Amino acid sequence: MARRGKSIIKGIEIDEIITVLNKAYADEWLAYYQYFIEAKVIKGIMKDAAIAELTLHAADELRHANLVADRIIQLGGTPLLNPNEWFTHTNCGYEEPKNFDVVSILKDSIKGEQCAISIYSQIAEMTRNKDIVTYDIVSQILADEVEHEEDLQALHDDITEFIEDIKKNMR
Repeated sequence: MARRGKSIIKGIEIDEIITVLNKAYADEWLAYYQYFIEAKVIKGIMKDAAIAELTLHAADELRHANLVADRIIQLGGTPLLNPNEWFTHTNCGYEEPKNFDVVSILKDSIKGEQCAISIYSQIAEMTRNKDIVTYDIVSQILADEVEHEEDLQALHDDITEFIEDIKKNMR
């Protein structure tokens, strides 16, 4: 890391930031794959809308992984190099899709976004007024994760309401 870049970090250990960011990095890669594979296996009503949303979110998670990796390197660290490490360092984990139904997939995705929101909120709080660059990066990612949760919840609610309307009309 550049000497001047290190001088702007106050009141927090750089190694601590790197450790936390590597966990977030693992989360981003696992989230990317989760969205990627969910978009491939999803079934059911309005799946095309869900596929579009999941594919968009996968691209965002990959972009987040890139931002986090770049910051780890700027801090003098090394991003996790082996994908096996993602499973041992993750905050949010990875749950393989077991039920490919649109509503189930969306519920799982919403849960993942809620975890990401919690993690990035913690990192933002940890770096606020201590490491402005990391704070700025995680704040941008946090805003994306909040938007993702909102998008997924709205789609989930629309599909659930549509299904309920169909059930009512069939009675």
